[in-house]
Amino acid sequence: MDRALAERVEDRVRDAVRRTGIDPIRDRDAIRRAVDEAVVAETLEGASLGIDAQDVAQQVHDRVAGFGPLQPFFDDPEVEEVWINEPGRVFIARNGRSELTTTVLSDAEVRSLVERMLQWSGRRIDLSTPFVDAMLPDGSRLHVVIPDITRAHWAVNVRRFVVRPTQIHDLVPAGTLTAEAATFLEAAVVSGLNIVVAGGTQAGKTTILNALLGCLPASERVVSCEEVFEINLPHHPDWVAMQTRDASLEGTGEIPLRRLVREALRMRPSRLVVGEVRQAEALDLLVAMNSGMPAAATLHANSAREAVTKLCTLPLLAGQNIAADFVVPTVAGCVDIVIHTATGRDGRRRVQEIAALPGRVEEGTVEIADLFTLRHGRLTRGTGFPPHAERFEAAGFDMAALLTTIPRAA
Repeated sequence: MDRALAERVEDRVRDAVRRTGIDPIRDRDAIRRAVDEAVVAETLEGASLGIDAQDVAQQVHDRVAGFGPLQPFFDDPEVEEVWINEPGRVFIARNGRSELTTTVLSDAEVRSLVERMLQWSGRRIDLSTPFVDAMLPDGSRLHVVIPDITRAHWAVNVRRFVVRPTQIHDLVPAGTLTAEAATFLEAAVVSGLNIVVAGGTQAGKTTILNALLGCLPASERVVSCEEVFEINLPHHPDWVAMQTRDASLEGTGEIPLRRLVREALRMRPSRLVVGEVRQAEALDLLVAMNSGMPAAATLHANSAREAVTKLCTLPLLAGQNIAADFVVPTVAGCVDIVIHTATGRDGRRRVQEIAALPGRVEEGTVEIADLFTLRHGRLTRGTGFPPHAERFEAAGFDMAALLTTIPRAA
């Protein structure tokens, strides 16, 4: 490809952007038309594009309206994640497995790409704020760290959401869970049970949470709180999404997750959703659940048991006046269902277990009952039953029938 020709076409397009005020991020179709016009103009002035015309147009479009050399990865529906360790080491993940690409960037290109990615979110990164979390226009999540936190180069990670289920049954064909488990979880959501989705990084927690929320009745008012917009309910008619805000250059204006949870309770929600509970906001989540507010959240943990243990610990970060004697029975009485998901060695994400909290505490330990457990690669029925059979009945479900008709594990 003629590099000089591509640069001339790009200059024409950028000049058109300045003259017309086109927003390259929000109006990619207009950029495409501007690129085509620039290519035609070069041809009329004697440039010989030949078979390179389409390649030149695509490269210029990616540089102006997309993310340059990374754009092909964003256009590939199989790419789940893109990350840059250093300009010459760009990785992608497909089907849970990482690959080193042939893409080689310069330090200046990496900085330019990050600046372009941050334009849409309005967030910033500099020496005073060496970390940033932001959302890209397609819903992908961006995380960047710069030196001297990193050794020498900018570390960039873009987590994409390739699977966008609209409700929990959409995950059955992918093998994430069984149809029987999906049917039970749908009933649990509609019945207003409090659900926590736990797992490691990239285990599919947010995907499962979005699928669960897709089962909500249209009459419910949903308010979601998270650090970066990841929860997605495009078809729900009554949904308010909020995200945290970093402090300004003057050190003011920070809005932490705890503040969002407290504000959400003033917005008349019938369902509260908290993305990625990490710290003291766990206390505010428990208080909301304890007040009769159906809620759902995600949490980093290696099992359902560890998720419960973590929920009993995180609220203690809220202050010395918060005691375990209050937190442990509150967790037992408020959290109803814990779903644990993980990525297997084959790269596939599967629900490993679905546990219920009957509401009992024995010697300071919250009792857990297994509803579904992964055995021999398949999610099978356990021996436990969830609490609140009356809520299932009020929503029109026979809880016992939902579970007793499913064959138990051997």
